[in-house]
Amino acid sequence: MIHKVIRNLLTLTLVMWSLVLPAAAQSTDEVVWIQIEAQSSLRAGTEAARDYAEILEDVNGFALGGGWYGVALGPYTRADAETALRSYRRDRLIPRDAFIAVSSNLRQQFWPVGANILDPAVAPAPVETETPNIVAEEAPTAEPTPVAEAEPVEPAGETPAEAQRSERALNREEKKDLQRLLQWAGFYNAAIDGSFGRGTRNSMAAWQEANGYEVTGILTTSQRADLLAKYNSILDGLGLEVVRDAEAGIEIMLPTIEVAFDKYESPFAQYKSVGDTGARVLLINQPGDQNTLFGLYDIMQTLEAVPLDGPRERKKNSFVLIGENATMISETRVSLNNGQIKGFTLMWPAGDEERRRRLIGEMDKSLVRLDTVLDPAAGSDEDQAIDLVSGLEVRKPAISRSGFYTDNRGTVVTTAEAVENCARITIDEQYEAELVATSDTGIAVLTPNDSLAPLNVAAFSAQTPRLNTEVAIAGYSYEGVLNSPSVTYGTLSDLRGFRGEENLNRFALTALAGDAGGPVLDATGGVLGMLLPAPSTGPQLPDDVAFSLDRETIQTALRDAGKSSQTARSSEQMAAEDISAAARSMTVLVSCWE
Repeated sequence: MIHKVIRNLLTLTLVMWSLVLPAAAQSTDEVVWIQIEAQSSLRAGTEAARDYAEILEDVNGFALGGGWYGVALGPYTRADAETALRSYRRDRLIPRDAFIAVSSNLRQQFWPVGANILDPAVAPAPVETETPNIVAEEAPTAEPTPVAEAEPVEPAGETPAEAQRSERALNREEKKDLQRLLQWAGFYNAAIDGSFGRGTRNSMAAWQEANGYEVTGILTTSQRADLLAKYNSILDGLGLEVVRDAEAGIEIMLPTIEVAFDKYESPFAQYKSVGDTGARVLLINQPGDQNTLFGLYDIMQTLEAVPLDGPRERKKNSFVLIGENATMISETRVSLNNGQIKGFTLMWPAGDEERRRRLIGEMDKSLVRLDTVLDPAAGSDEDQAIDLVSGLEVRKPAISRSGFYTDNRGTVVTTAEAVENCARITIDEQYEAELVATSDTGIAVLTPNDSLAPLNVAAFSAQTPRLNTEVAIAGYSYEGVLNSPSVTYGTLSDLRGFRGEENLNRFALTALAGDAGGPVLDATGGVLGMLLPAPSTGPQLPDDVAFSLDRETIQTALRDAGKSSQTARSSEQMAAEDISAAARSMTVLVSCWE
């Protein structure tokens, strides 16, 4: 509510400024922006834009080049921008180092998701040259038939008067498109308003001079076509053709030189890479309602085809997912209409942003929803696997180990091996976690980003363990392949390490790599320690030998990290099934994602 009031007051203030500014200041048509922040990653830039959008109007996010992502307010006239800059600085709503930037400094827009203020869709052909697309009547299911777009026929040798008459036939939106094309070519930097004033005429004249035409300030039909062709030339060589995939229920423009139909795996029609770019396309089609749409939104984010970093937005009946990593940018656009969920994903190499952005625009505006829905049973039994969804790889962590809860707020202790050099850490692959501290003994302390309510937490044993007594170790032995932890039983062999280390306990039991970081429990259900990973250097231990850090070392690490721990109160022995239940309920899967 407070954000809404602030936003309304700011909007009213800007309106009042526009009424009192001198006429001379209002005469300028230069479009500028107030750049307020720059971040070194797309995720950080998106978060900053989202935060500013809660209190300010006209918040946009643009790539700045060099791996930087900027947040900017606008667009404004320069006079309005200067006034707003002073006011926002005075009210401490933006940083003191915010400054006025021009459009030429800004690249691809990433906020709001799906917006594209600086780059238009391909401008339509002039009225007198419109030619309808030629669409194939039928297409084979497995090899969808492409449809080419006819070239426009243009009058030749127009005089300036004739050019002006053909220009008058353009509607306002077509005139705006022409201004956007001139802006893209680098000759126009004023308002996109569809009004051909002195600024637009000067930009037309400059473009004519640069391209060897007679300088008149009025583009002829053929010159407008030339400008449009230059704009579209970035897409040359991709084999852009309309593909009608009857079984997938979608007609869409695809780069047929780069991708070709591969197979159906409901809800996807998969188009594999056949060119040099490594590009891939998924056509998405399934029946359903809003719950189905939201479920698809969640599932798509688990796929390797949708990298974690990037803006994403889910609305009532649609969503947009953009993910990028060092090698690929993936963009998914999906919408729900009349009980059918349809859309597409384009996977394109990183570093080719202008062409990717233009291609996305062509695909989005060309998509036609056919009446058919992809058969939910479509797919091959050959591609079934636990780490595949509809034939697509599920994103997997770099490493997964075990850990256990130590307090009711969800603090987790695990082995430091599990969380080294992670871009992201999760608990049970659902909850984001932060690394709070590591110790030189190999302990890592994690806290969840969201509040958790563990079913059980570790209670550290108050008794001195006795040799040759039975112990239980809980852990995700197979690194998450199984949905719940396993419990392994063994015996306590020694209260020291081979070299006399007093903070180690040695056990006779067989543990796997995924068990490392899990709790070791005695016969009373108290935690004796944390299982250590097998040594990676030096002599290899026998399969039935394992070590753990003792409870005092773990409690010291928790105390140094500002966390509390509990001590077991009971000294009575528990039944084996009760120990297993207690061990499983405190044990978690800790995953490290690159």
